Amino acid sequence: MASEKVLEAKKAKVVKLTEQLQSAVSCVFVDYKGITVEQDTKLRKELREAGVHYSVEKNTMLRFALHNIGMNDFDSILEGTTAVAISNDDQTAPARILGKFAETQDDKFNLKAGFVEGVAYDQAGVMALSKIPSKDVLLAQLVGSLQGPIQKLAATVKAVADSKSDDAA
Repeated sequence: MASEKVLEAKKAKVVKLTEQLQSAVSCVFVDYKGITVEQDTKLRKELREAGVHYSVEKNTMLRFALHNIGMNDFDSILEGTTAVAISNDDQTAPARILGKFAETQDDKFNLKAGFVEGVAYDQAGVMALSKIPSKDVLLAQLVGSLQGPIQKLAATVKAVADSKSDDAA
């Protein structure tokens, strides 16, 4: 009877994980061995503020959930300690935050793999994703790069308008 309850709880956990992974726009798997409770608490706070759900999961549960959504590419990385970071609205936040943190840890915290909008990435791919600035930073850079030419155009139009008014006088 007790084993039946355990099995039902595990099935429910797989269903929940499947739903989370299915609605995710991005997901990163990490090996978190060796970080302190203080570091973990700080990391979780930063992820939470970015709207990223972060949890430690059993590899078998993750494997079942990933297979349920048709992602069989991650079986080889689902060993040892595994935590998963899931975002429903930001393609780079999990990789960016976890990648920055991993760089400060000497092999105690490593990115394993991940996916963005259904496309699987290996460790190198996730590290590359971690270098992409946030959407807000990219938009600010775009606006900044557009301001210069627009200001020059405005100055040119004003100069032409001023010279026309001088000609009319």
